[in-house]
Amino acid sequence: MAEHPPTRRVEITLHKPWYALWAGVRPTLVVAGRGQPAQWGLGTWQLPADVPVTVGVYLFNRLWRFGRAEITLDPAEPPALRYRAPVLAVLPGRLGGAPGTRSPR
Repeated sequence: MAEHPPTRRVEITLHKPWYALWAGVRPTLVVAGRGQPAQWGLGTWQLPADVPVTVGVYLFNRLWRFGRAEITLDPAEPPALRYRAPVLAVLPGRLGGAPGTRSPR
């Protein structure tokens, strides 16, 4: 029987602006190239613990994707991220470390 690779959990908070000029849109989280539907707010995802992983978020409104943001997490990075969606559907989103977390360097 094959052993499973070591894993870690990462918390991602997905923020929607209260004054966005778009409605009825949900985020999609992309982990290592695999898209996963998500909901606004705090969620946790399982990632490999021993290799860097690319995490991205985008919004989709049945016509086009927008609000794209991406980051590569190294195994030593803190396990908390925050995504901020754009106000306009033509702008990119922002994805980075959550407040109060620091990278151990």
